[in-house]
Amino acid sequence: MNIDRRQLALPVLALGLGIGLMSVAPAFAGADEDAIAKNVEAFRAAQAAGNADGIAPLCAEELSYSHSSGAVDDKAALLAGVKNAKYKWTSLEYKDPAIRIVGPAAIVRFNFVGEQEFTDGKKTPQNLHILMNWQKQGSDWKLLSRAATKL
Repeated sequence: MNIDRRQLALPVLALGLGIGLMSVAPAFAGADEDAIAKNVEAFRAAQAAGNADGIAPLCAEELSYSHSSGAVDDKAALLAGVKNAKYKWTSLEYKDPAIRIVGPAAIVRFNFVGEQEFTDGKKTPQNLHILMNWQKQGSDWKLLSRAATKL
């Protein structure tokens, strides 16, 4: 059987395009992971500072924010709670974050470790497991939902 160059051209071209596309997909995933990681850190920093104005642009209008107490806030209630908090964070870390992108959504998990100091001087440690779901809206990643479980 004789095979000439023209018969090999199409399979070689298809293979080349496939390899090229495979190398581009992780680049997009890496850029999205970086953007999500940046938003998660911005959320943590704003939360630690009690800065509702820093949290607001990171959240979707449809936000469902579940606390470890079982209370559930929408975006407006979350921002009001941050503005009117009767405590400040003396420390707040998001430990061991894991980001998994699934299409236009991202699953973020981490341990939430911190300490709150209330206006009466009482200090309360926090040790939670957090699940955040982020959604790509246009070119931005927005926090769509959050759930907390006490550890």
